[in-house]
Amino acid sequence: MQRQLIECVPNISEGRDRAKIDAIASVVETVEGVRLLDIDPGKATNRTVITFVGEPAQVCEAAFRLVKKAQELIDMRGHKGEHPRFGATDVCPLVPISGISMEECAAWARKLGERVGRELGIPVYLYEAAASEEKRKNLANNRSGEYEGLPKKLKDPAWKPDFGPAEFNDGVARSGAIAIGARNFLVAYNVNLNTTSTRRANAIAFDIREAGRKVKQADGSEIQVPGKLKAVKGIGWYIEEYGIAQLSLNLTDITVTPVHVAFDEACKAAEARGIRVTGSELVGLIPKQALLDAADFHLRRQQRSLGIPEREKIKIAVKSLGLDDLGPFDPQKKVIEYMLEERGQERLVRMDLKRFSEETAGESPAP
Repeated sequence: MQRQLIECVPNISEGRDRAKIDAIASVVETVEGVRLLDIDPGKATNRTVITFVGEPAQVCEAAFRLVKKAQELIDMRGHKGEHPRFGATDVCPLVPISGISMEECAAWARKLGERVGRELGIPVYLYEAAASEEKRKNLANNRSGEYEGLPKKLKDPAWKPDFGPAEFNDGVARSGAIAIGARNFLVAYNVNLNTTSTRRANAIAFDIREAGRKVKQADGSEIQVPGKLKAVKGIGWYIEEYGIAQLSLNLTDITVTPVHVAFDEACKAAEARGIRVTGSELVGLIPKQALLDAADFHLRRQQRSLGIPEREKIKIAVKSLGLDDLGPFDPQKKVIEYMLEERGQERLVRMDLKRFSEETAGESPAP
């Protein structure tokens, strides 16, 4: 029988205090059999993405310990950052990797959510495949109003948490709420622009994201005009630490819109508005095949042979996507398979992207 393996990618609302980040992330490996793969902090967003893998029961135990430690160390009453958020551990998705279905993963998410609500007293909203109703599938709906809107949201019967307290008590004032769910593999991907304008970055994001933008008609009504790319969510923002604006994109199904297609369309949309893309940035980890596909895309454009070594293709992908624009890009620390090879786990994980494309997905800073 194939071993069940899932990935967990909690996002915590702390990206500046390295001591706190490390203290929170370190509890993951106190659970035997769980492997911590990546810790990716962002100063401007004041948010850190943590990635770990293992068998479902062990991963859920590690996730619970992480949420508990974040509750102890992060006080949401003073939190500020560019990224939408409503809790100390803002979101905690479980992702099926091998030997487990999305439905089984959703059941584990519900079990984790019930425990977090009961033992930690944190309001829990289930999303994506674990959602209790249609409107809660979309993370943006659950997080609307953000932390500042929680007092009002918790009083609304339509937004009663799936688990945990439905009141803004002292504990909730400190910890906020959390979204726990089961979703497809997602690539968090930022595209760098040669502008400091959030407004201009948002305009480009709206051009390409699937949801597009609302357009006012002559009679005053509004219609939703879709963007160019399917399975892409995103917004524009200004990142002070870099001194540039970015497109913050979530690629929710990279078999529908691969990374290189998102980058290429971002370049076209930016150019149409007189702006230039200077490079891009990965938040968290990426499957190796996504970079190999990007390399092949650019090799074909250059009418070059695809028959070159894998490591050379990775270099071409990095340069073509400008992944080293803001700093060195180390594939050994950003490619999932290479990370697992270092930890002796390569035989346990096989990224089946065809399967991923057939399952629900979606997590984003915005629709």
